[in-house]
Amino acid sequence: MASSSSSDSSAPQSPQLRKDSVTNRWVIFSPARAKRPSDFKSKSPINPNQQHQQQCPFCIGHEHECAPEIFRVPPDNPDWKLRVIQNLYPALSRDIPAAEEGNNSDSGRVVVNGFGFHDVVIETPVHSVQLSDLSPREIGEVLVAHTRRIKQLMSYDSIKYVQVFKNHGASAGASMSHSHSQIMALPVVPPAVATRLGSMKEYFDQTGKCSVCESNSKDLLIDVSAHFISIVPFAATFPFEMWIIPLDHSSHFHELDSEKAVELGGLLKLVLRKMSMQLNNPPFNFMVQTSPLGDNASQLPYSHWFMQIVPQLSVVAGFEMGTGCYINPVFPEDAAKVLREVKVSPLE
Repeated sequence: MASSSSSDSSAPQSPQLRKDSVTNRWVIFSPARAKRPSDFKSKSPINPNQQHQQQCPFCIGHEHECAPEIFRVPPDNPDWKLRVIQNLYPALSRDIPAAEEGNNSDSGRVVVNGFGFHDVVIETPVHSVQLSDLSPREIGEVLVAHTRRIKQLMSYDSIKYVQVFKNHGASAGASMSHSHSQIMALPVVPPAVATRLGSMKEYFDQTGKCSVCESNSKDLLIDVSAHFISIVPFAATFPFEMWIIPLDHSSHFHELDSEKAVELGGLLKLVLRKMSMQLNNPPFNFMVQTSPLGDNASQLPYSHWFMQIVPQLSVVAGFEMGTGCYINPVFPEDAAKVLREVKVSPLE
């Protein structure tokens, strides 16, 4: 493994390339392109005072303005805590027939019907409340809603992969300021997922170990709980990217139980608060990186789910789009140290 950087060294840091054994992606670390890690701040912070709740269909009392509801918590209760609904503008359609992959023999082009599901999880009835404002138990209930919906979607044989994600802030892709996350169920395994599984398998075949289990490194640590660890990954694609990883080897996010969901909710709340305090409340994305629904038993030893959190601090430009290789101006060890040292008040 390449030598890590040192935040305490006064000598200039040289550029370094690292390969991510989980994503199979090369990342260039070029600290000369940036200021000190502790000086990184978002240039477009989320200002809750500028978020307008007038005409917001996600607010309690506006349920009739939304697409059909799938379920709510508590069930059949007008004073709901969260709702799972269909997306009013879905990327995929649940109303067309699922079809097998088609191949046009003349052109070699592959086409699949756009059958799938695109749902929204409204995480709170109150417009001004964000995910990090919720208690660990309430965040756990949001996570359990994700897993419950995935289990429902597993009944469709044509669904191969379910992506849970959250866009927070307009520059992170959010069209609504009311706190919500999304679930998309796809009839294919996405290329990034297939690449990740292939890279995990390659590492396992070479070492006999899970690459995600091996990510547990003291100099990359942010915080730890009984069953989860939060880190900055060794080859972080983006500055201050964070992963939350189950300490027990687990391939599927939907196997998360309600007790561990509360614990995960506490750690997620902690890292979101640290990120907000240190980086000036930046827009961010989080994605649950899990395994395909139809994976076989041979994949279980090397496939390991984790949560990826990416604050929007940099721009993906021509070099990244052209090469698939990213430039990160902050060494992961430096980012982890900065986040480790952020002091937050006790979690409620």
